[in-house]
Amino acid sequence: MATDTQDQSEIFNGTANVGLKDTRSVDGTDTRTIPAFVFGEELADLAEHDPRIVVLTADLGRSNRALDFAARHPTRFVNVGIAEKNMITIAAGMASCGYVPFAATFGSFAALLCAEQIRTDCAYPDLPVRVVGHHSGMSMGFYGTSHHSLEDLGMMRTIADLTVVCATDANHLRALLRLSLNHPGAMYLRLGRGRDPEVYAAVPELVLGRAETVRDGSDLTIIATGSEVHPAVQAAEILSTQGISARVVDMWTISPLDRAAVLDAAESTGAVLTVEEGNVTGGLGTAVAEILLEAGARVSFRRHGVPDEHVPVGPPAALYAHYRLDAPGIAEVAHELLTSTKGQQA
Repeated sequence: MATDTQDQSEIFNGTANVGLKDTRSVDGTDTRTIPAFVFGEELADLAEHDPRIVVLTADLGRSNRALDFAARHPTRFVNVGIAEKNMITIAAGMASCGYVPFAATFGSFAALLCAEQIRTDCAYPDLPVRVVGHHSGMSMGFYGTSHHSLEDLGMMRTIADLTVVCATDANHLRALLRLSLNHPGAMYLRLGRGRDPEVYAAVPELVLGRAETVRDGSDLTIIATGSEVHPAVQAAEILSTQGISARVVDMWTISPLDRAAVLDAAESTGAVLTVEEGNVTGGLGTAVAEILLEAGARVSFRRHGVPDEHVPVGPPAALYAHYRLDAPGIAEVAHELLTSTKGQQA
């Protein structure tokens, strides 16, 4: 079959009229705010002043917009074809020669398929490879378990000497790419569903290991990451109409995790809810729980995400609603946490 007949990029980008998507997944989102669209553009801008930057992809240049980079820097772009493991090893070789390679593919392929190469070829020799896992979580809803990336945070944060970060929106992704340029070791950058509404009105100044408080509150803290930050903010707004003041912390830095922000949340608000678009086993919620337990913090706590199961096939928006990972669902879970806390105190 000819290559052009296999091109699924318009479907992956959510712009094709193929009847395979829930309208809530795309309505009202300017493509300029979609992380997958600014990835190549931002790197192309940075590469104008940094000759070390190279970009690799595994036949997904349109889906991750690496072609925007290739159009301006064709000699620094490599499409390895459908050979993800080889791509990571090639990137490691380029890093050993002084380049800063960004190797991009679906999160399910980057983290799950290439875990050995990320650990052994990149993290162990401490090479500055940036593995970019895009369309993570349940964003590839109709493509099923093979394309869902729910375990990547749990897996990646257990690899020694690997920095793990999550992009919240387009401006946040720009900041992460800029931050990554002079980071000395390997890094896993998790991009969300590609329809992430704006949380940051401008490109933020980020410090690795320091979370961002995007909304203050006193009754509980919602610690979210990646695509779940925006619905967490919306959930906090819903809770405010119920007389509940919720702080929202963007825990974009998964490894290293912001220990101080976690403990401050426990002490200041007394209740902590973690929210992530992924399996709750081993991910953000587990990382936060470890900190709270080791510190002996007295706090009401709940992990919220996808339970330890393979999710059904369906439109991403419907899956978020099913798992209560949309704004109304997060608000419900937060209310349940606070209600159970009051019951225990009574």
